[in-house]
Amino acid sequence: MVNPFVKVKICYKNYILIFAFYNFNDFCYNKTMKRGKILFICKGNSGRSQMAEAFFNHISKTNKAISAGTEPDEKMHPLTIRVMKEVGVDVSRRKPKLLTNRIMRWVDKIILMDSELLKNVPLEYLPKLKKWRIEKLLGKSPKKVRIIRDQIKKRVERLIKEVDEGNR
Repeated sequence: MVNPFVKVKICYKNYILIFAFYNFNDFCYNKTMKRGKILFICKGNSGRSQMAEAFFNHISKTNKAISAGTEPDEKMHPLTIRVMKEVGVDVSRRKPKLLTNRIMRWVDKIILMDSELLKNVPLEYLPKLKKWRIEKLLGKSPKKVRIIRDQIKKRVERLIKEVDEGNR
């Protein structure tokens, strides 16, 4: 797995300054994709959107997905890690990421996991937007989280077909 962060060290007057940047080069500048950059958004980016990103990137051969949250959690939801591992997708090393304008600008489609998040998307990105009504994982039993995971996987499979048809 490629580390998504680029660290830059600068030595200045006996100080070492370290800056970390999110590396979007592979994501944003893939010239082989016409309409295949997808952004999944949820509030905490520790459950639903991470599942969708992982499934999309696991299944799709030619397209790329990323996820972000409007208010990212500090770490991944433990049930997300558990239920994804059950289907052979490891998300244990992922970290929740903050939604930024830069991310939204570079994607071709934006998927909101629920309508509450619409207020966080600037008007200029509404043409790229698609709303999914996916239940939040918070407070759900492992059985219910598995059901949500399976719903996300089915939606992602349909989305990949749509994107692939659009690329032809």
